[in-house]
Amino acid sequence: MTVTPQFREGTIPFRGYNVWYRIVGDDDRGKLPLLCLHGGPGVPHDYLEPLELIANTGRRIIFYDQLGCGNSDQPHNPSMWTVDLFLDELRTVREALELTSIHLLGISWGGMLAMEYALTRPAGLFSLILGSSPASVRAPVEEVARLIADLPLDIQETIHKHERAGTTDDPAYQEAMQAFYRRHLCRADPWPDCLTRALAKLAENPEVFNTMFGPSEFCCTGTLKDWDISNRLAEIRVPTLITSGRHDEITPAVMETVHRRIIGSKWVIFENSSHLAYIEETDRYIAVLTEFLSEVERTANTARVHSYGD
Repeated sequence: MTVTPQFREGTIPFRGYNVWYRIVGDDDRGKLPLLCLHGGPGVPHDYLEPLELIANTGRRIIFYDQLGCGNSDQPHNPSMWTVDLFLDELRTVREALELTSIHLLGISWGGMLAMEYALTRPAGLFSLILGSSPASVRAPVEEVARLIADLPLDIQETIHKHERAGTTDDPAYQEAMQAFYRRHLCRADPWPDCLTRALAKLAENPEVFNTMFGPSEFCCTGTLKDWDISNRLAEIRVPTLITSGRHDEITPAVMETVHRRIIGSKWVIFENSSHLAYIEETDRYIAVLTEFLSEVERTANTARVHSYGD
């Protein structure tokens, strides 16, 4: 019989607003907690729910909705939405929840934020897990254009027509996006409720996404359009697991750069997945993640024993 792990939820004050969090599991059994960063920007944590299975291994897993989406406060002020704000929010969450030692997992934008955070060399960061997270925006945008060119011609024409006209809220454009997403965002059929719920919440308030990225996955016109830390990746010196899908909108060509430049990183490609491998190949993803976290901790414990003996 599967026992549902205990959980607790609450809010954390941050810059005059409230950030919502959820902690699943109540006994780390000597294991470090896993802090998770959702993507978007502005897509709330809901679609990360399959990762809660990690709690069954005796490890706490922590989610939070970044300010501006989901269960957190949603002020309407586009000038707020910056990388620096979300870095400060991450620091605040760690401090408030007393997460002195952690593994840090980020999916898509969440991994971009995780890399930015790692570059600040925070204390107590034992590892990074980057799920389909590029180190620049320009490269994946170019790859997405290539993927669109492989879609049926009528879908391509619909996408290009509405992007030229600035009518990306048109139902025809939204339908064309779905054709792309079924190939390159999530190939599960049907999509799980956690994903449809998260995307519905994004549709209700797309301000953060629109400000930082743009009107769609296909066209980055927001403040992240020139974001690029690819030349700094060698500065990341914590154990790093990179995951991506064979059919990912963040293509293997993009993720190879991240893997190559983070020294000693491990890269696992999920052959039957696109952008959300932990949804599309949940059991394998949990197994890969569990082994990586355990190996990091075994290595850290061995090093600690050796240092005590010196």
